[in-house]
Amino acid sequence: MDNQKINKTYEEINARIKAGEAVVVTAEEMVDIVKKDGAEEAASKVDVVTTGTFAPMCSSGMFFNFGQMTPTIKASKVWLNKVSAYAGLAAVDAYLGVTEPAEDDPLNKVYPGEFLYGGGHVIEDLLRGRKVLLEAKAYGTDCYAARKMKKEVLLNDFPYALLCNPRNGYQNYNCAVNLSEKVVYTYMGMLKPLCQNANFCSAGELSPLLNDPMYKTIGVGTKIFLGGGYGYVTWRGTQHNPTAPRNSGGVPTQPAGTLMVQGDLKKMSADWLRGVSIQGYGNTMAIGLGVPIPILNAEMARYTGVSDSDIVTQIIDYGHDYTNGISRSYGEVSYAELKSGEIRVNGKKVVTAPLSSVVKAREIAEILKTEIKTGKFLLNKPAELLPDGTA
Repeated sequence: MDNQKINKTYEEINARIKAGEAVVVTAEEMVDIVKKDGAEEAASKVDVVTTGTFAPMCSSGMFFNFGQMTPTIKASKVWLNKVSAYAGLAAVDAYLGVTEPAEDDPLNKVYPGEFLYGGGHVIEDLLRGRKVLLEAKAYGTDCYAARKMKKEVLLNDFPYALLCNPRNGYQNYNCAVNLSEKVVYTYMGMLKPLCQNANFCSAGELSPLLNDPMYKTIGVGTKIFLGGGYGYVTWRGTQHNPTAPRNSGGVPTQPAGTLMVQGDLKKMSADWLRGVSIQGYGNTMAIGLGVPIPILNAEMARYTGVSDSDIVTQIIDYGHDYTNGISRSYGEVSYAELKSGEIRVNGKKVVTAPLSSVVKAREIAEILKTEIKTGKFLLNKPAELLPDGTA
């Protein structure tokens, strides 16, 4: 087969990176290269393709240690700026989820179910150098006698802060519409009645897992761009579904793979970790994530040459079907169509809007490209690849 003619190793690609000889392009640039030269020729020319995505990723959060006090404490309840963190870990360890709302959110007092501030905003505040109010309560023991703690803290006051996200970088996602007769407010944004708008959430041809659809290079230990710093893939994400239907090129046509990722929060930036409030749904966080794809052979060149017109997703009704567990598609639509600003649903023109920022995704891919070309970022060979559904 043609894809056997070019076979590179991680070691060879890293040696080229260290020597300043590696050819690195973004996923958007690779589309044109493969189209013009073919996969085999592209594989001989290109060493690494960079990807990126920036979008709300609700399954995210922060493990943190807030340090001991005198007398010592074993916290059973913890809050940061009135946002509850899970404290069932150890004496002064906790986990803050980005979708956890503040208990005294002023908007929620006026409009039940509405939240302006939550865990994602706390993390952004910490990254911006703002003080947050730490509160802890305990039941008291002989070795942990204190029953309460209250103080203002900065991110650097935490001995340990780890961004740890159980599910990020969804490999494709639904196009959401509302076929009911009333407005619905969802995690996919506000959807007008009778299919007056359509929302989507993927960077398409820039999205990491859509450039490695069969998980040939991404797995445990893959080094990534995460939140403005570096992070690692630590396993498959929750809801990872490698058996989702795929097209002839191996690209899933509905939600499929996901990533569990983590990295040192203290080395990240609020430019790439932003607290978000979605009307009628609640709060979450927009995450910047990028994965470099090594071009080991022509197969990987072909995968990374995927274009928005090659990637399709399903049109799903969030007005009735989704909440009632009904699995029904109202047609397939490509990301080229979605990004054009208009699609057709049941013969009707419908305006589209993204929850994912292509501009920020493009910027992430360019940052990764520069970091690799200048030798600041080397590739990690995964200790184990993501499950592909064949076992």
